[in-house]
Amino acid sequence: MFILEKRPNPSRFWTGATPVLAVVLTMIAGGLLFAALGKNPFEAIRTIFLDPLIGDNAWYYRAQLLVKAAPLVLIAIGLSLGFRAGIWNIGAEGQYILGAIFGAGVGLWFYPSQHWYIFPLMIIAGGFGGWLWAMIPAILKTRFGTNEILVSLMLVYVAKNLLASMAVGLMRNPEGSGFPGSRDLSAYPSAANLEIFAGTGIHWGVVAAVIAVIASYILLQRHMLGFQIRLTGQAPRAARFAGVKPERLVVFCMGMSGILAGLAGMFEVAGPAGKISIDFASGYGFTAIIVAFLGRLHPIGILLAGLLMALTYVGGDIAQSNIGLPSAAIQAFQGMLLFFLLAVDLLSNYRIRFNLKEAH
Repeated sequence: MFILEKRPNPSRFWTGATPVLAVVLTMIAGGLLFAALGKNPFEAIRTIFLDPLIGDNAWYYRAQLLVKAAPLVLIAIGLSLGFRAGIWNIGAEGQYILGAIFGAGVGLWFYPSQHWYIFPLMIIAGGFGGWLWAMIPAILKTRFGTNEILVSLMLVYVAKNLLASMAVGLMRNPEGSGFPGSRDLSAYPSAANLEIFAGTGIHWGVVAAVIAVIASYILLQRHMLGFQIRLTGQAPRAARFAGVKPERLVVFCMGMSGILAGLAGMFEVAGPAGKISIDFASGYGFTAIIVAFLGRLHPIGILLAGLLMALTYVGGDIAQSNIGLPSAAIQAFQGMLLFFLLAVDLLSNYRIRFNLKEAH
C-alpha cells in the first residue's frame, strides 16, 4: 500500500523529468496498442520517431517538422501565458478557425487583384479574428464572472458551424461547380503564404512561431507584465496586494492567445491548407494544450514539445502509408502523451510513500 505525501516545494528534478518519463511511457503504451492491432511495435515506434529524422527523404521530412510545429507552437505560446496566470482558454481551436476565416476573407475580397499589401492585411485580419473570438469569454468572465473554460470551449462548436456555413455559402468558390470550399488561396500569389525556401514547404508561419517564442521569453523573464503573470499563477492573493489587476490580466492573456491562434489559422489557410473548407479545423487548438503542458509552459520547452508533437504527425503519416497504421491509432497515441504527462506530473508536487505496516 502507498500514500501520496505533499512536498513542501515542487521538486525541480521531477518537474524536468516528468515530460521525458511521459514520452517513455507513451512509447511503451503505444507499442502495446500497435501490437494489439497486429503491427510490429518496434517497427511502428521506429517509423514514427526515427524515419522522419534519419530515414529516406529525411531532409524533406525535417522541413515538414517545422511546418507542422509552427501552428502548434504559435497557439501553445498564447495559451501558456494564460495558463501560467490561472486563466484557462480551452477554445483556441475556435480562435484558430476565426483567424482563418477573417484572413481568407480579406484575401478573397481582393481577388484577383495583385498588390503587395494584401498578405500583410490578411495577417492583421487573422490576428483580429482570433482576438475577437477570445474577447467573448474574456469579457463575460470579467463582467459577469462566467467560467472561461466552458464559454471558450462552447465557442469552438459555434466556430465550426460558422466555418461550414462559409464553406458552402459566402466564401464558396463560384467556379467550383457547386462543391463546398473557397478559392485556392495558394494559387493566388498576393494572398498565398508562399514558401521561403523552395521545395521545403517552410513558410512565414514558421518565422512567426520563432518570433513568438523569443517575444514570450523576453516578456516572461524581462518584463513587469511577465512577472505579474507568473505571480498571479503562483500566489493570486500576493498578486492582488502587489497591485495586479485581475480583469486586465484576463483580457490581455485571452487576447494574446486569441491573436496567436488566429495567426496560426491564417498562415495555415493561406499556406498548407490553401482554402476554407468544411474540414479545415484540424484539432491544432486542442493539440496545442498538450504542447503547452509538455513544454512546461516555458517558451523554449514549448518549442521543443511542438517539434516532438510534429514528429508524431509526420511520423504518423509515414506509418500510415508504410505499415498501414490507422489514423485513429495515431490520434490515440498522441492522446496518451497528455494522459501520461498529467498522470506523472503529480510527482512534481507529491512523493510516494509505501506503507509497509499492515492495517489491523
